[in-house]
Amino acid sequence: MTADILALAADRPAAAALEALHQSAAGRDAGQAMFVVDPETCAFRGAVPLLRLMAAEPSARLGDLLGEDAPIFVRPDDDGADAARLMAHHRVAGLPVLGPADTVVGAVALADLVADVLAEEGDDIRRFGATEAGHGPYLRTGFFARLRQRGGWLCLLFLSEMLTASAMQHFNDELQKAVVLTLFIPLIMSSGGNSGSQATSLLIRALALGDMSLRDWWRVALREIPTGLALGAILACLGIVRITLWQELGIYDYGPHWTLVALTVAAGLVGVVTFGSLAGAMLPFLLKRAGFDPASASAPFVATLVDVAGLIIYFSLAMLVLRGTLL
Repeated sequence: MTADILALAADRPAAAALEALHQSAAGRDAGQAMFVVDPETCAFRGAVPLLRLMAAEPSARLGDLLGEDAPIFVRPDDDGADAARLMAHHRVAGLPVLGPADTVVGAVALADLVADVLAEEGDDIRRFGATEAGHGPYLRTGFFARLRQRGGWLCLLFLSEMLTASAMQHFNDELQKAVVLTLFIPLIMSSGGNSGSQATSLLIRALALGDMSLRDWWRVALREIPTGLALGAILACLGIVRITLWQELGIYDYGPHWTLVALTVAAGLVGVVTFGSLAGAMLPFLLKRAGFDPASASAPFVATLVDVAGLIIYFSLAMLVLRGTLL
């Protein structure tokens, strides 16, 4: 915000406003408009675009040049991203900042807000990739600074991935009986992680743009469940086709119960992709409810969560489908 502004009373003529603009550059960078205030209370009444001001009769009063739309403004404690969206919606280059009694205490320019929003988005992108926010270009970042940015998050993710190892140990007997199931673990885990990352990216953007609020979580869940089922079914069909082709063409022998193996993989894909979509969509809501930045719902965290749950879903379904045959 800049306090170097130019605001004139509504009863002043256009000629006086133009003369004031000639004598001072204030106000032009802040929004290409003349701020108009009440002559008695000094409360903000609106803004007259400079083009309208220059085209008006010299004797026209500033109050008469105001449009019929409600005046737009921001408060000192408003978020910069919200102010930028307000400017974009109304197609203005600046906004007045109103203090007590709606008096103009300053102004914000779109150019300044863009720089701040871009810097903030850069930090969000780093957090989304599970790194700390850094300062300065990458090629000018020192070795130890890079370690600080990435080391802590990487250790935390490593500890989280230990849960995946624990889940595999829990199903150790099943793995020894049906080694063929291990061939599809990367396929199952990556598919669930990818679907979760997609949902997380979409929801973080929607929350950042104000397209929805925390109260809309149930609407998102009702949309993501059928979406996850449909996406999982598509991948399941691709998985069945792949296993069938490899078996029939002699590329790989999945054993005498290969049809049941294909069914297990297909069911696992449907379950894991559905869970990944739902978890990836709900995690930003949970973080925002807890007071954290939704961007912290980074793709690596979603992938870790889906990895653990995906193994449990996959092997639980395998025990049901392959019971009495391979297991």
